[in-house]
Amino acid sequence: MCGIVGYVGHNEKKQILLDGLGELEYRGYDSAGLAVLSNNTLQAFKATGKLYNLADKTKDFSSSGFGVGIAHTRWATHGKPTEINAHPHTGEFSYVVHNGIIENHKDIKEELTKQGCVFLSQTDTEVIVHLFEQELKAKQNPRVAWENTTAKLKGAYAILLISKVAPDVIFYAKNGAPLLIGKAKDSSADSEEIYFASADAPLIGLVDEVVYLEDGAVGDSSDFASLTPKVALTHSRSFAQKNGFRYFMEKEIYEQEQVLLETMMGRVCEDNIILDEIPSTFLEQLDEITICACGTSHNAAMVGKYLLERKARIRTNVVLASEFRYAKPILLKNELFIAISQSGETADTLEAIKLAKSQGLRTLAICNVDNSSIVREADVTLLTRAGIEKGVASTKAFATQVMLLWILSVFLGIKRSVIDAKGIASERATMIAAIAATKVNQGLHDRLRRLSKRYLHGHGFFFIGRDVFYPLALEGALKLKEISYLHAEGYASGEMKHGPIALVDANLFTIALMPKHLLYEKIVSNVEELSARDATICVLAQEEFALADDWIQINKAQSYMEEFFAMMVALQLLALEVAIRLGNDVDMPRNLAKSVTVE
Repeated sequence: MCGIVGYVGHNEKKQILLDGLGELEYRGYDSAGLAVLSNNTLQAFKATGKLYNLADKTKDFSSSGFGVGIAHTRWATHGKPTEINAHPHTGEFSYVVHNGIIENHKDIKEELTKQGCVFLSQTDTEVIVHLFEQELKAKQNPRVAWENTTAKLKGAYAILLISKVAPDVIFYAKNGAPLLIGKAKDSSADSEEIYFASADAPLIGLVDEVVYLEDGAVGDSSDFASLTPKVALTHSRSFAQKNGFRYFMEKEIYEQEQVLLETMMGRVCEDNIILDEIPSTFLEQLDEITICACGTSHNAAMVGKYLLERKARIRTNVVLASEFRYAKPILLKNELFIAISQSGETADTLEAIKLAKSQGLRTLAICNVDNSSIVREADVTLLTRAGIEKGVASTKAFATQVMLLWILSVFLGIKRSVIDAKGIASERATMIAAIAATKVNQGLHDRLRRLSKRYLHGHGFFFIGRDVFYPLALEGALKLKEISYLHAEGYASGEMKHGPIALVDANLFTIALMPKHLLYEKIVSNVEELSARDATICVLAQEEFALADDWIQINKAQSYMEEFFAMMVALQLLALEVAIRLGNDVDMPRNLAKSVTVE
């Protein structure tokens, strides 16, 4: 999830681009870069780290007169966050910036290499600029060459390209990643200025109107007059950064469908699972797996245990990082150690992976932040691609961790000959359906907003579920605790009779996860036991349950994982709405930090 901006006009291009990136830095800050074409001179600058490094690098640069410019702030997906991998990427006479993933970049790169193109970076983005320049050799018209280029790209992308062959325009393409184009009157030159950005915020106060480009849009900056619908920008930058949502956490819940697609891209294919990050011999002679994590990541790890044992038929242990180092753990030679962390800086998890490495174990990190401490420590890394998560209480990071563990379990299942071609097709279809289930239904959100007022009192909550819905119950309880400050506990529903049921009365709220496709009759029996003790019961299910006091209806689903992701969103929204009603700061809950860097 990167940020891109573009400008066409007579004003100082460097500062416009830097200011625009400043409004988008929350989308990525591994590296940044800009390119400006003015007076037939094409210049580019790149820097790793935060945006101020790029500002320092360009302090002596300025561009006067008419020109075009593009800029990018990066959240690394393909290739380390180095200066050579930073955008913009160059060909012989063009530069490109890109947000998203080009799924077929390897095939394109192979073909272009045969044609004599030389690649400098590890990124998927670089193929775009070389492909454009090759198309231009065959089609002398730059616009046609650009249309032919984008027609060959598969994946999700927002792209801006500038080239000496068309020095008056910025070429654009949009498919599955956000991109806006705006226009303003350039009073100094009695002409129009055109702006591009990944979000509203960089354009507020600069443009009179914008067009939110639709998927499939391909063209150049001269198209603005013919594009519709045009929308006036009237809100504040703070409002724009949140895309109109009340809180970043709410925005991030709504983003989950998009980021889960990014987690899948280039990995889940029609007939195979491809994890290029994992060397071919890395998972050979593997007897068992240990997954180590804290908090929300530990809940995701527990889901991963069910999936890895079920789909890959490999014994999997899950340990709390804070306990692992001090338990004198027994580590086996043919054991894979997986560390999960959103930030990659979680102190307990970092020390645990160091211990595993010191014992000679293979180590794999599942993380959202490239070049973080845990990523640098691990032998192999799978990035979740969730983008920056500003809400302290994790939502989309949890979702992408679970998705990546699911992908890994199928990948291992294929390697271990547990999953055949038919199974791959089934898993892929289920993943796509599960991602669709995270799209927030506005009617459901409104229902949860109304329902939340009934759950502000009492003496606590039980969240209950079985199998993968047990760690989901733990996660639902954790979300409510983190932002509402109400007491909540998650339990495997079959454990209620082994002690916790002593607490049950009418003022004890039970949130029951009742998937139709997994152990439904078993959990029905558990909920009946609670109902007989006068518990107040809120059921999440496809179909109404007679003993429920409240029913949160999820959409019809064909698999338990589809139900899992649908219920995950409902639990996040319920916690959000309860916390808002209690007047809490949802994004910055008390006593918590986004990255826990101390034991």
